Amino acid sequence: MPKNRLAVALQFSALGLIWGASFLFMKVALDGLSFGQVAWTRLVLGTLTLAVLLLVTRTRLPRTPAVYLHFVVIGAFGCAVPFLLFAWAEQYVTSGLASIYNAVTPIATALMVTLVFRVEKLGRSRVLGVVAGIVGVVVIIGPWSFAVNQAAHGDLAFELAGQLACLGSAVCYGFTFGYIRRFITARHPVSGLTAAFLQVGMGAVILLVLTPFVALGPIVLDLPIVLSLVLLGVLGTGVAYYWYMNVLGAWGPTATSTVTYLTPVVGVFLGIVLLGESLSWNAPLGALLVFLGILLAQGRLRLPGRRSARTASAQESPREAG
Repeated sequence: MPKNRLAVALQFSALGLIWGASFLFMKVALDGLSFGQVAWTRLVLGTLTLAVLLLVTRTRLPRTPAVYLHFVVIGAFGCAVPFLLFAWAEQYVTSGLASIYNAVTPIATALMVTLVFRVEKLGRSRVLGVVAGIVGVVVIIGPWSFAVNQAAHGDLAFELAGQLACLGSAVCYGFTFGYIRRFITARHPVSGLTAAFLQVGMGAVILLVLTPFVALGPIVLDLPIVLSLVLLGVLGTGVAYYWYMNVLGAWGPTATSTVTYLTPVVGVFLGIVLLGESLSWNAPLGALLVFLGILLAQGRLRLPGRRSARTASAQESPREAG
């Protein structure tokens, strides 16, 4: 873990840029590979990258069998399934829109850690944040489009399916964060690099087993596709997960999660500039509602009434003590 604060800040910034660009890399790679091949290649390259980092740093793997069983679940829902869903979705939605849906992850995490794993509680502000996030998702989806554009109903149906797949990825990430906190952090703590390697590695093992179903088929390669795959696997999956664990150890989960604010900005910008993508008015509006929900769900914003009640209580305490 880097001790230099500047190094951690640089890793955080690079993490937001790389993860934001990952949606562009997936979009370009889909020109020559199937969605399953994109996810398969990403995980294999990411695992090889992390394996090299393990050897260089001489990091030891845990000896407890239960840890590996837990990381099978984490690898499935934290890598294999969401990578497949995002790659599949980008056949029908823009890379910028996919990056916006990735920002729903903190909202999904808040629901999972409170309702499923019960390691946190939802206060009024967090409940309002979750509601704002859900409303934001509905605005991004834009269900009214089906009524307005009946002639393009088939295309809209595929786009809706793609958006739901992106949403499913965010739910998977939220489940994974809750699962890690419940079963790994509390019971089987491991180093950041070890956690990154086991998560990505188990995801790769799962897709390697499923190779006949997800990775076989024709492949067309050119320089942009190869570069996108290498950047997506080596940087976007291998190095990025290592950096993420470094920042997480230095700053903690709440501060580290703010990378979610940066990735959609990068993803939308790159999609518009390099791919000529466009966003309808409801996507940015929904994104703003999601970001507001994140601020409330993470306790960065609080309801005014609640704050005033606490202040009043604090002011009354000295008088009562006297």
